[in-house]
Amino acid sequence: MAQDSFVEEDTRDISEVPAVEVIQTVSVHLMTAAAVKLGLADDPNAADQIDLDEARTLIEALAGLVTASASKIGDHHALALRDGLRTLQLAFRETSSIPDAVGKGPGEKFTGPVN
Repeated sequence: MAQDSFVEEDTRDISEVPAVEVIQTVSVHLMTAAAVKLGLADDPNAADQIDLDEARTLIEALAGLVTASASKIGDHHALALRDGLRTLQLAFRETSSIPDAVGKGPGEKFTGPVN
């Protein structure tokens, strides 16, 4: 019974959160995870954490979310998310030893080519 109460409490709390806030929170988590996988974390072992396959997946998910939600969350919010996304796309390009063709980098099918 205590578990059911806990779930109801969480559901009630999330129901009060505006969609734009949920989208921003998820986007920040995706950005943070991608940055870690690109070795950009403020950590002495950051280079050991690089995983470009994982980073690509996270950036793709972020690009899809940002692109799909931009018209609903407004320019102010979308601009900040797009800037973060572009920064990660450029960092991916710099980190990768095998460059993707123009327009084929992570998320570029949603955002267009990033140079």
